[in-house]
Amino acid sequence: MAGYTLTAGSQVDRGFVVDNALTTPDGRTLHFSSHVPNTYDGRTAFALYVSCPGWEGLYFQGVGANLQEDYPFVANGYVPDMIVLSPQLDDWGEQSAADVIALTEWALTAYRIDRSHVYLSGCSGGGETISLVLGMRPDLYRRALHTISRWDGDIAVLAAAEVPVYMAIGEHDEYYGPEPAREAAEQMREAYRTRGLSESRIDELVTLDVKPTSYFVEHGFSEDAGQHGAGGYLFAHDEEIMGWLFT
Repeated sequence: MAGYTLTAGSQVDRGFVVDNALTTPDGRTLHFSSHVPNTYDGRTAFALYVSCPGWEGLYFQGVGANLQEDYPFVANGYVPDMIVLSPQLDDWGEQSAADVIALTEWALTAYRIDRSHVYLSGCSGGGETISLVLGMRPDLYRRALHTISRWDGDIAVLAAAEVPVYMAIGEHDEYYGPEPAREAAEQMREAYRTRGLSESRIDELVTLDVKPTSYFVEHGFSEDAGQHGAGGYLFAHDEEIMGWLFT
């Protein structure tokens, strides 16, 4: 893409090049990890998945710290022909949201991408980031998964684009709690009602999944375990949740 310069990384972790650096036309440097399947040859359009990690994956935590989360690693089990990017952002504010958008736009031109199959997810602080992304450029993405987080983005912009969103969080998430997600889901639903959409269509666009304590116990955690960290791990391995994203 014109104006962008990629310095490809040389460190590899489980199939991901972890230390890529992309310089944008305005001089920012975006750090990200990438996995490009061996089957990609530039002739066939692949899907694209951008997975935004939480606080522990920010760039100041160290190169490759974003790959502590499993979302990027399970993705090709759902869509083998898919390029996976995981940015290492500076925070979860508006500049980082703009960085995610810039990385996505670059990837759409650097690779041959099926633009009807571009997926986005964010966990914890990364969920806050993607909510801002979806309040700025929702048209770039087909579906978005928002886990153990809260919504900070412009819901009116999201509703105009009708991008489906799935929000998952524990009923006793000790960091955010489920109420911000509940409020955001209802605001989304009301925005779609205002636009005249049917309830069945709204159900396709807004999914709120508040997991009870029994969910965590059934998956090997104690009743008093922290649901924030547990959710960050379990949701990446929940076939219903991840299957929804890549449907």
